[in-house]
Amino acid sequence: MYKRARLAALALTVLLTAASVCMTLGIGPAADAMMAPPPAIAAKSAKLVDASTGQVLYAADSDERTAPASITKIMTMLLVMEQVKAGKISLDDVVAVSTEASLMGGSQVYLKERERVPVRDLMAAAAIRSANDASFALAEHVAGTADDFVWMMNQRAAELGMANTHFTNPEGLDDPDHYTTAADIAIMSRELVAYPEVLEWTSTWIGKMRDGTYDLFNTNRLIKEYEGADGLKTGHTDKAGYCLAGTAERGGVRLIAVVMGTAGESERVAETAKLLDYGFRNFERATLAEAGAPVGTLRVQTAARPDVAAVAAEDVVALVPRGTAAEVSVEFEPVEEEIAAPIKKGQTLGRAVVRTAAGEELRSVSAVAESDVARANMLVRAWRSIVGFFARLLGRK
Repeated sequence: MYKRARLAALALTVLLTAASVCMTLGIGPAADAMMAPPPAIAAKSAKLVDASTGQVLYAADSDERTAPASITKIMTMLLVMEQVKAGKISLDDVVAVSTEASLMGGSQVYLKERERVPVRDLMAAAAIRSANDASFALAEHVAGTADDFVWMMNQRAAELGMANTHFTNPEGLDDPDHYTTAADIAIMSRELVAYPEVLEWTSTWIGKMRDGTYDLFNTNRLIKEYEGADGLKTGHTDKAGYCLAGTAERGGVRLIAVVMGTAGESERVAETAKLLDYGFRNFERATLAEAGAPVGTLRVQTAARPDVAAVAAEDVVALVPRGTAAEVSVEFEPVEEEIAAPIKKGQTLGRAVVRTAAGEELRSVSAVAESDVARANMLVRAWRSIVGFFARLLGRK
């Protein structure tokens, strides 16, 4: 018996030693859930977001206003594609190049006055070669004049919530009143990547126009150097520095990384790659609740059923730190203003907030009423008011 006790003690010692070694080396479930710290990004400002939800994974001075240079063309291309989708123009439309478009400086494809070019080729020139003359010609085709197109750009920016953006031209040449932010660039980039045709252009290293006789060399080296990268837009002026709104997709997850004001062409690619690496290596997609799933209740004193069920308005999907999906929670936060019955199905009651175990908010979706709820009759409302009054009175004592 003494021998068995010694063997048991020895086995326990071995197990404890092994456990200690595992903890020291960082082996085990806790280590799997550990995230690398955010990278240091050598840029004036930067932002990393999930393209499908807008969830922010990284931000550094992302609301600081800056000159966007040719990243402006993201909005130009977005408006063109929205007009195509609405049936107001076609990619097969042929544009007669104006004198003003033919005289544009900077990056260009040397359009000639009265040259006739399909919208499709102009879009390829803007997306691949970052051509200022093509962007100007597109603006005139969509709105009649460049000034009217700029008005459309600013209207769309306001609709998208780009609160720190103002455009004065469709191509991105420097102007004191032409500015945006990394955060706002991420917003319009999310809209643009929804168009597969655009990603076909932005992922093309060498494109063609003028019936295949003119080469378009892509300004974005990220698509050659980073796995899964297929866009999106470069920018450079003396005022803006070297900028890049990059996007890549891996394993069904698309990220958008924006860096503004880097020191050079190689630097903007390297810093964008750092951001994308941080996102892909440290986060994974998790569906935490489906659309229509209950997320909480809201007490509405004037409702026939005072506890009103709140459900998720859409699937609650988030990028969570790898290995932590089981620890992430969905919490209901009611709206601040008081809600009175009657309540309509789908009426907003608050937010379904995704939080980590440490309480960090990852993202949120709207929480809405599960069904119609009628207003309580006068006697019920009066009784609840009396009960509430005495409850508050007793609570103060």
